[in-house]
Amino acid sequence: MLERDRRTGRGTLAALVTVLVTVLALTGCTVGSAMDPHSEHSGDAPAGGDWSLPPAGATPDYQLGGAYEPAAEVGIVGRDRSADPAADAYSICYVNGFQTQPGELGSWDADLLLQHDGATVFDPDWPDEALLDTSTADRRERIAAQIIPWIEGCADDGFAAVEFDNLDSYTRSDDTLSLDDNLALATLFVDAAHGAGLAAGQKNAAEDAAALRDRAGFDFAVTEECAVFEECDVYTAVYGAHVIDIEYSDELPRSFAEMCADAESPASMVLRDRDLVTPDNPAYVFETCGA
Repeated sequence: MLERDRRTGRGTLAALVTVLVTVLALTGCTVGSAMDPHSEHSGDAPAGGDWSLPPAGATPDYQLGGAYEPAAEVGIVGRDRSADPAADAYSICYVNGFQTQPGELGSWDADLLLQHDGATVFDPDWPDEALLDTSTADRRERIAAQIIPWIEGCADDGFAAVEFDNLDSYTRSDDTLSLDDNLALATLFVDAAHGAGLAAGQKNAAEDAAALRDRAGFDFAVTEECAVFEECDVYTAVYGAHVIDIEYSDELPRSFAEMCADAESPASMVLRDRDLVTPDNPAYVFETCGA
């Protein structure tokens, strides 16, 4: 659920941008149109799609720990796929697409769980989440067959978009999985989302943002702590205004007000407590840049 990979990938992205600028200069195209065709200047829906992008600059809330009535200023709400969407906001459905959800290990075929030295591989930060084995086309198709009904369920419930977590699971696989493996599965998920009328959101994995957008077809990004890790610009370079950032109150190197004022921070940013609890819990934190 939370940020796992803290690498920024700026060097790789900068090199890609440099090459792209050179090519576009020779062809007479503009960098803006190539890097951000889904920006606020190009309408609410990508060309050829019947899904809508998150409203640029809208105030978000992240409610994976439990659904509750959003504050009046909130325009974007992220909730788990087991919850109903928020009635009066752009609602994003959370799907753990590359690891098992806590409590759901038994619902997966054993051979779809990644094995290393005869043991199932678990996320070291989330020991109740096993990595799904994306290494072959057959396994990817079977994983997709289990997850695509969840995506379609998000659409049936009335969500506007779906975000896919743990895209970077390959980095925790002891080199058993690759980025290409996860991109291939991600493409199946994005196609299913678009087919169901949902926008598809990249969750975290800053260093892979360009590949996830260009090769898998993601439309926007949901990131955790991009201001803390100084990587927000990596996401906005790829997705423009369609980046939603959640910062957490227990790891702030500076005040949230300073983060909001930082020109590199996304306009859609919220401060939450680490466990994303509901307002009736004393640990609840919710602060917006407009506060």
